[in-house]
Amino acid sequence: MRDTTTNVRPIAKRISLNDLPPPNTRRWVIRRKAQVVEAVRTGVLSLDEACNRYSLSIEEFLSWQRLFDSHGVHGLRVTRLQEYRNSPQKSGG
Repeated sequence: MRDTTTNVRPIAKRISLNDLPPPNTRRWVIRRKAQVVEAVRTGVLSLDEACNRYSLSIEEFLSWQRLFDSHGVHGLRVTRLQEYRNSPQKSGG
């Protein structure tokens, strides 16, 4: 007999300080940027704490957040930055 229960996606583990890149990070790959954006969104770090911890300007962090919101994790890729900045943003949520 076939299982007819509804498939439910597992709840993602809440990010913690231990999941974040080390404070001395200098090489920002897309995964690390996304982790920091998620940490601020979920309240693990405040915007000021994230900027201080990683020596980021508020403008730099906010640009990561905007690119992530508009283009997803791939928007955080430096090699595509100009392309994403010049393209229309995704609509919706």
